[in-house]
Amino acid sequence: MSLLIKNIKELLQIRAHDVLKVSGQEMKTLPSLKNAYVFIEHDTIVDFGIMENCKYENVDKVIDATGKIVLPTWCDSHTHIVYAGNREQEFVDRINGLSYEEIANRGGGILNSAKTLKNTTEEDLYQQSIARVKKVMQLGSGALEIKSGYGLTTASEIKMLRVIKRIKKEFPIKIKATFLGAHAFPKEFKDNKQGYLDLIIKDMIPKIAKDNLADYVDVFCEKGYFSLEDTEQILEAAKEYHLTPKIHVNQFNAFGGVALAVKHKAISVDHLEQLSPDDINALKGSDTMPVALPSCSYFLSIPYTPGRQIIDAGLPLALATDYNPGSTPSGNMNFVVSTACIKMKLTPEEAINAATLNGAYAMGISNQYGSITKGKKANIIITKNVPSYNYLPYAFGENNIDQVIINGAQI
Repeated sequence: MSLLIKNIKELLQIRAHDVLKVSGQEMKTLPSLKNAYVFIEHDTIVDFGIMENCKYENVDKVIDATGKIVLPTWCDSHTHIVYAGNREQEFVDRINGLSYEEIANRGGGILNSAKTLKNTTEEDLYQQSIARVKKVMQLGSGALEIKSGYGLTTASEIKMLRVIKRIKKEFPIKIKATFLGAHAFPKEFKDNKQGYLDLIIKDMIPKIAKDNLADYVDVFCEKGYFSLEDTEQILEAAKEYHLTPKIHVNQFNAFGGVALAVKHKAISVDHLEQLSPDDINALKGSDTMPVALPSCSYFLSIPYTPGRQIIDAGLPLALATDYNPGSTPSGNMNFVVSTACIKMKLTPEEAINAATLNGAYAMGISNQYGSITKGKKANIIITKNVPSYNYLPYAFGENNIDQVIINGAQI
């Protein structure tokens, strides 16, 4: 199957193969071509260029993109999209004055989701989850990282990871799986935290590794959840099973989690709503990608990640949704890009770089995803007729996507 997209008003994020992420000042540049084409064979970008050089005539399918922008699909590097039920009552509780922490202390939050998931069959969990996956694909996401973490028992964590593995097998979207057993302490371990750490280290991780159910390991490193010492125990154990860290840090407090993650060669540090000069210094010179989750800040009314400060310090930045039932019940990366521009003061170029190439890097897949590059996977967004790519974050309430192509096929 060959596909030609022609007469493209502007083709965004064209990169050489060796560009796997962009940092600092580089993020202000979004390489593009006007009046362009892209030629796809099977699931791969074979060629692109300006229309006057287009030599492809005998192709299986042609899409005329006159007046439209073409760019790579979003790479959402932080989601909890596999979950059961919802937490709409907690949404109302927050409106009525309860904080995220107060809801958690009353048995809500993550523990609420874990209880619901435990009582949900694996098939039902799969069906609920794929309905969300289908929606985010239509919204332009072509790659997803999905975490466990609403199990908090060996059986339930494995159930979540099996569902993720099934999605990976049955859907064309690129999936990376993360084990997040260290999301919260279950009630039965409230007074025996080391007991739960031992369960994660001695039971969960070996079983998950044996069945090859996860690519990454994550820890909610936060006051009231998992301390630096707890986090280090888990990361040391995971290292034996070749699970690379992707760490929740600095959502509510900055107390050294970033430096610890860098020490353990985390591929990303996610949240960062609170950030200290020490955190910035720890990230400099590392291979760790800072990831901001602006729709979480929007939903919880907490500070936004200081993305401007991160980029101006010469660092890279990725954007992701944090799609989950408690703090971000949305997987809309278009809204994330808009919110990053509106609330974090990123330029449209920086936000698009953060949501495509750098998002792919935060998942360890930027060699195949995140840019328009010959030989990369043909994961492409075709917009509706828009004045320019600036219009995409500007018109934050509109769906400006006309078509989504994943692995060379229209969805």
